[in-house]
Amino acid sequence: MPDEARTPLAIGLLTHSVNPRGGVVHTLELADALHERGHRVTVFAPAFAGQALFRPTRCAVELVALTERTNSVVDMVATRRAAFVQHLERTLATRHFDVLHAQDGIGGNALADLVEAGRIEGFTRTVHHLDHFDDARLMTWQARAFTAASQVLCVSRTWCDRLAADFGVAARLVHNGVDLRRYTNRPTAQDAAVVARHGLRPGGPVFLAVGGVEERKNTLRMLQAFLAFRVHRPAAQLVIAGGASLLDHDAYGRQFAALLAASGAGNDVVMTGTVPDEDMPALFRAADALLMASLREGFGLVVLEALASGTPAVVSRIAPFTEYLPEDERMGHCCWADPHSVDAITAAMARACDPAHARALATATPAVCERFSWQASAAAHEALYRARCAGSRAQAALRLQA
Repeated sequence: MPDEARTPLAIGLLTHSVNPRGGVVHTLELADALHERGHRVTVFAPAFAGQALFRPTRCAVELVALTERTNSVVDMVATRRAAFVQHLERTLATRHFDVLHAQDGIGGNALADLVEAGRIEGFTRTVHHLDHFDDARLMTWQARAFTAASQVLCVSRTWCDRLAADFGVAARLVHNGVDLRRYTNRPTAQDAAVVARHGLRPGGPVFLAVGGVEERKNTLRMLQAFLAFRVHRPAAQLVIAGGASLLDHDAYGRQFAALLAASGAGNDVVMTGTVPDEDMPALFRAADALLMASLREGFGLVVLEALASGTPAVVSRIAPFTEYLPEDERMGHCCWADPHSVDAITAAMARACDPAHARALATATPAVCERFSWQASAAAHEALYRARCAGSRAQAALRLQA
């Protein structure tokens, strides 16, 4: 009989987009790490004609064809969910997967549909964080995407606890990782060109916010804090990178744009839009501090990426950040701030620019970043996958005996 602990698994990972969002990054990093462990991994991602994943991956990729552009979040979710179901029904007619694993609610609902149709026995779902939606259908679909799963994972203890308290779901903790080969404080020959291409000014200080303009990211308060900081440091610059979200942030974006226009600081705020993946390490190195004063996060992967790049981080004093970053700022990892207080964010920005903090960071960063690797995350995922597969085989054997 084959050694079940060593037999490669056929794994399908579903992600909601081809754009650089945290959950998509998690999917691709996990896929490559599982591939390195010898598993047969396929990433499924919805895409319109001409689109491709923002970053290459070493495993197989199947783009789920989208043909209809929608005007509402409800229609977008329904359309992508249906496209996943249709694509996977064709795929499952000729191929077997030991594990189908959704990283978001769209993929989770598609797999729940396939369970109800009797096409698959179960699936794994990772919950990064939960959102609040005004539309009751979106709230129902969000919950179904993990309550219907056979196995639920979270990237932080915070969300494991939330799922247990609010839904009675026992989720297992599997952390994110950080690629210390990719994110490093060692400059490259391309750094200067990247900095110039995205409009960063030397001298700064430069604050980098990643994720675009969103209420969850607290971008409006971060702009207010930057404007207060700029009173004393007029050469300061705020760079907001990314923002390729499937959700509707237009109303919040208009508030942000109105404040920026009224402030007269437009030349000091750079909106990069989606940034080429290969440029991100250089942007982290070029920044004097990462600004991550979010109101809600699943893990906050970019904090580890910034720290690994030698860049201090201004971070909300909330979980999950408090789970993995030391409380004592003197250790150099981050500068804490109350995300609801503009004054607190402004003060943390000033501390992050203190040269003494930068010196402390240089010695403290390895201790926190080396605790997290995608290789360790993949090993933990593999163990949980195998445990669920063994459980499924045992249940099947009991059904046969009955």
